[in-house]
Amino acid sequence: MRKSIILLAVSLSLLACANKVSSDIDAGGDFTQYVNPFIGTAFTGHTFPGATYPLGFMQPGPETGNYSWDYCSGYFYDDDRINGFSQNRLNGTGIVDLGDLLIQPFSGDIREDLSSGFNKSSEKATPGYYGVELTDNDVKVEVTTSPHVAFHRYTYNSQKEANVLADFQSGLVWSKDRAAIHVLDNEVNFESDRIITGYTTRTEWVRRTYYFVIEFDKPILSKDMLEQRDPREKAPRYILNFDMNGENVLNMKVAMSTTSIEGAKANLAAEVTHWDFDKVYTNAKNEWNKYLSRVQVEGSQNDKVNFYTSLYHLYIQPNNIADVDGSYVGPNREVAKSPTGKYYSTLSQWDTFRAAFPMYTILSPEIIDDLVNNMLEFSEQQGHLPIWALMAQETYTMVGNHSVPMVVDAYLKGFNGFDAERAYNEIKKSLTQGTHKNAGWELYDKLGYYPYDIAKVESVSRTLEAGYDDYAAALMAQKLGKTDDYKFFINRSNFYKNHFDSETMSMRPKDSKGDWLTPFDPYQLAHADSHIGGHYTEGNALQYTWHVMHDIPGLIQHMGGKEQAGKALDYLFTTEQESTGQLSDVTGLIGQYAHGNEPSHHIAYLYMHLDRPHDTQRLIRQICKDFYQNKPDGLIGNDDCGQMSAWYLFSSMGFYPVNTVDGQYIFGAPQLSKATINLGNGNSFIMEAINLSEENMYIEKIELNGEPYKENFITHSDIMNGGKLTFYMSNH
Repeated sequence: MRKSIILLAVSLSLLACANKVSSDIDAGGDFTQYVNPFIGTAFTGHTFPGATYPLGFMQPGPETGNYSWDYCSGYFYDDDRINGFSQNRLNGTGIVDLGDLLIQPFSGDIREDLSSGFNKSSEKATPGYYGVELTDNDVKVEVTTSPHVAFHRYTYNSQKEANVLADFQSGLVWSKDRAAIHVLDNEVNFESDRIITGYTTRTEWVRRTYYFVIEFDKPILSKDMLEQRDPREKAPRYILNFDMNGENVLNMKVAMSTTSIEGAKANLAAEVTHWDFDKVYTNAKNEWNKYLSRVQVEGSQNDKVNFYTSLYHLYIQPNNIADVDGSYVGPNREVAKSPTGKYYSTLSQWDTFRAAFPMYTILSPEIIDDLVNNMLEFSEQQGHLPIWALMAQETYTMVGNHSVPMVVDAYLKGFNGFDAERAYNEIKKSLTQGTHKNAGWELYDKLGYYPYDIAKVESVSRTLEAGYDDYAAALMAQKLGKTDDYKFFINRSNFYKNHFDSETMSMRPKDSKGDWLTPFDPYQLAHADSHIGGHYTEGNALQYTWHVMHDIPGLIQHMGGKEQAGKALDYLFTTEQESTGQLSDVTGLIGQYAHGNEPSHHIAYLYMHLDRPHDTQRLIRQICKDFYQNKPDGLIGNDDCGQMSAWYLFSSMGFYPVNTVDGQYIFGAPQLSKATINLGNGNSFIMEAINLSEENMYIEKIELNGEPYKENFITHSDIMNGGKLTFYMSNH
């Protein structure tokens, strides 16, 4: 693990100076003071410290590198140079894109290399704000944002000329060679000496077009187009020189749209008509406090920072990419208008269906109907529910179609702002008629699994992930009275059994003749998008054997009962044998349990099904303590659009949605002394852990609303009705 010198000390000092606010959070102080945007910006967290707005379109901030997996977000904490400031980015993903429209201010003469060293002690980040001093460029840079408009403030050396590099070719890409070819088309218009408009069509993870309007508060004196670095480039780079009229501060606004230049202009006119940077930042900060204040927690300083930073990461996305009038470009690449005025994309379903989406149903129920309706709009245009959509374009990344359990989760929890029949039709179509990467339904239905000799990669994971989607579809069909569909989908949800090999006690690849893969190495890591291919998705057989969240009792029975299943689960957590091969995503190992990647996220809770709650409680403490820390390399894996953070949010409060569509949250062990969820309906739900300490990690007894509680779960309705859950903690 790469580490920076005095990471912890620096990050704590940044927190201290980020906001001058009250430290009394319970008295209604500023919750953003407990957010450290630098958590996850080192090692493999792939987070970033740029300015954000909850669920917003824009994320302006520093870009310290490009051209590799390390720079999925464009920023790495250990770097000592900043290339410029781009307008958007992804939070915690394992694939590169965005980083659109790079701007770099500098004082004085033009240099060949306009990247700059920076004063690390000057680097400050808090929700809605990022600031830094560029030492080589002699400029202080500050950025903030509204939903659609990035606002930059540059303070120059007043004794030197004020310049800006505007790089329309730049964008985050996988390799240096792609830097020259990812832009397919571009247009830049200097509409006046203060306004630049245009568009860029580019392809990396997806092919898309973004439209922009850039406005300055000072006139451009001159513009010089730089020579192309590669003849294949389609977009220009300009050096802009400004008439500062005796001042040393230049303000810049950048608005974007997926629909048109006019859409970008309308977004700008609707959100930021003035040049008051502090006002934009204050609005962003206030909006963040609305989300962060939905849970009030008690605990140590680090407990609060870990919790509120996780909550912050949860709401950096999904992103509402619709213009202020509701217009957006969908997967059919035509302009449409959302009936709700919003269109959310960037959901990372393979990751976030597990804990992030269930957390949204508790903390922000007001967005759930929009999320579901947007997924249905996508499906009607694309032919199937989104698998992993970025800027409303399908990436086809990962396996399964986990929009299905998201829609079903919303439906079964009583959300009714969407048409249930319409939703079910899109679910059924996606799981029976889709022609996308994860389909092959005729073969799947015939054999009862994906055979590795025909489904060449990820065959086992495809079967297991599809089985969970089928289970979710079955529950919705059952509630809608569709008996035949229920029988069909519930039968398919049991296909996981066709991969279970009792000899190796694992989910093992099988060919189309029904023969097991031989030789078989359960430690062999696999992933189709990597050079090693294989039969699993970002994991191995030891991890994926437990990927049956909908039928843990059935899996235990197949393993020979609780004692035998317990031995197999113990082996997962205690084996000292290393994985065969290496994947950057498989991190945070306890034995072969890999907390840095999502297929393992529910596994520590499975001891609850084996009548061994103390083992779940012990592991939850270990994971929270070791893998969530208040420092730049404090996240053990990609945050994956908030899923890694959502695991912590649930687990620190003492429960987790192992099966996301059964309405139950399995108990683990609380890591906070108290958490109060403001439900927004006049009710609150309080979790309190009595006698919680470093030694007292085990649960002695539980009460719900003052009465003894014997179940090993709490229901969603129990939480949303309000009340008090009390854990009495012990050291044994």
